[in-house]
Amino acid sequence: MRKILITAIALITTCTGVMADIQSPPGSHYTSTRKLGRAISNILYGIVEIPEQIVRKTDKYGSKAGWSYGAVDGTQRAFRRMGYGFYELFTFRCPTYHGTFKPPYEKCGADNRIEMDVQAGLSEFPPELGAESYYSHSRTQKY
Repeated sequence: MRKILITAIALITTCTGVMADIQSPPGSHYTSTRKLGRAISNILYGIVEIPEQIVRKTDKYGSKAGWSYGAVDGTQRAFRRMGYGFYELFTFRCPTYHGTFKPPYEKCGADNRIEMDVQAGLSEFPPELGAESYYSHSRTQKY
């Protein structure tokens, strides 16, 4: 009887230790509260795009281009950020982007990498290794 009990305890502890690493689904750390915060920050700080783009374009193309092209590009980006801010402010309770609360725009300079977050896991489902995926949730092919 004692051998059966020890074997059962060993089997139970071994089986419970062999559990899969289940992550939260992609986009689960985007919530309506985060969408509201993103909306308020886009509205309040969208105007900062103008001097930011002036500085960036000056560093990249020179001072004349910075003050002309940078000012125009910064103004366009500021209006876009404020527009997204008001859109997200009015729809912050609704999951509008693919049924999630993710932002409907890409970050500037994003190279579409799959990022790992310690609390939430991967930012999207990883691509299949060794073959092209037939599933639309894992990879899009760009031509």
